[in-house]
Amino acid sequence: MNHPKTRRDFFRHAACAAVGSLGMASAYRDLCLTAAAASPFNDYKALVCVFLYGGNDQGNMVIPRGSEYATYAAGRTGLAIPEAQLLPLNVLNTPGRTFGVHPAMTGLQGLFNQGRAAIISNVGPLLAPTTRDDYRNRRVALPPSLFSHDDQQVHWQTSIPDQPATTGWGGRVADLFAALGENPQVSSLLNISDTNIFQRGQSVAQFRIGTGGVISLSNMNATTTATLNRELALPYNNLFEDGYRYVVRKSLDNGALISSALAQVTPFTTVFPNTGLGRQMQMVARLIASRSRLDMRRQIFFVSQGGYDTHGPQLTAHHNLLAELSNAMTALYNATAEIGEQSNVTQFTASDFGRTHIFNGEGSDHGWGAHHFVVGGAVRGASIYGRFPNLTVNGPDDTSQGRWIPTVSVDEYSATLARWFGVSPGRLTDIFPYLGRFANPDLGFLVG
Repeated sequence: MNHPKTRRDFFRHAACAAVGSLGMASAYRDLCLTAAAASPFNDYKALVCVFLYGGNDQGNMVIPRGSEYATYAAGRTGLAIPEAQLLPLNVLNTPGRTFGVHPAMTGLQGLFNQGRAAIISNVGPLLAPTTRDDYRNRRVALPPSLFSHDDQQVHWQTSIPDQPATTGWGGRVADLFAALGENPQVSSLLNISDTNIFQRGQSVAQFRIGTGGVISLSNMNATTTATLNRELALPYNNLFEDGYRYVVRKSLDNGALISSALAQVTPFTTVFPNTGLGRQMQMVARLIASRSRLDMRRQIFFVSQGGYDTHGPQLTAHHNLLAELSNAMTALYNATAEIGEQSNVTQFTASDFGRTHIFNGEGSDHGWGAHHFVVGGAVRGASIYGRFPNLTVNGPDDTSQGRWIPTVSVDEYSATLARWFGVSPGRLTDIFPYLGRFANPDLGFLVG
């Protein structure tokens, strides 16, 4: 290990090691904020973004049954799930049509049929409403680098796809609430996964927490801790040195506060799956259970699951991914119900894009529109929102190869979540600048 030689080196090493601390620029801006007014909220709500990295194959997650199954199967040679294996959905708002979900998704099937989950159909990045003719004749602007992983992840997480993105929509919501007076000691943007742009704000920055708890400075002992505390107590006239001091002090204080709150959480009777996503969801549940001790009225969580770029052998891999997803989301719902917060916590999935309907010989390739689950007690469940696509390859909803043109924009989907979370209708375009181009700023899948 390289040991710091100067006070400046000491702070640089400490700040870089303080994983979970606020970014220096954002944190130092916090020092300059005027003292906050009382919180604008007297209730509690949480959003949990479940990001599926790689592009989830929606075609084998939500599947038509009955008379429409033949069209599905005709285009999915090599990938089709037998109709008899599908888990049936009791959909309230699709008269004359029947649907099922992948056989690995027993938990989400149960929540859907209980009215605790909904499906948002054929969602995707758009700059404007787009038809097949629009796409083929380039009559409207299309999202940049349409089938690129990185670019579409940025679109989903920022809703500002055609200019350099510096903030995500979750970060902008937190910034808005901070300006209104919601300024808890601990960031409202809690990241249980990797650094992401969704939670990047201007005045509020994400705080990263591991599945086992607060991530502490490494190689610390009584001597180095005492040295660090002495250094942090010294005055610094240099703006940047003082900024480093602030970042490290804030990280240590917040880490101690969160650790203390987590230590007081009564263990859940809900059993979380021992998977990557299951462990992330368990930490989310513990942090929600700590909300009062942390004086939190709004929390935005980010968790993720990788492996969805299924160009290669797909059927077994996708089965395992969907089972992990379903079990983890169901466990979090059950845990929130256990503490009476199920109606105040909304989980929602997001992913780079959907996948092609046609088989590439082993799996599927990058697509466009996809289906997504929303879970929680505030969900108007047992329903499919948006228009389910016509699954005819080269049909009216296809660009080619079964890349469905979205009929619900990412902006409409995200704005519905933000509005439920407390963003007023008049401020939605501050968060989603292109929302006015689309017809449905509220898709209606959430109550309140």
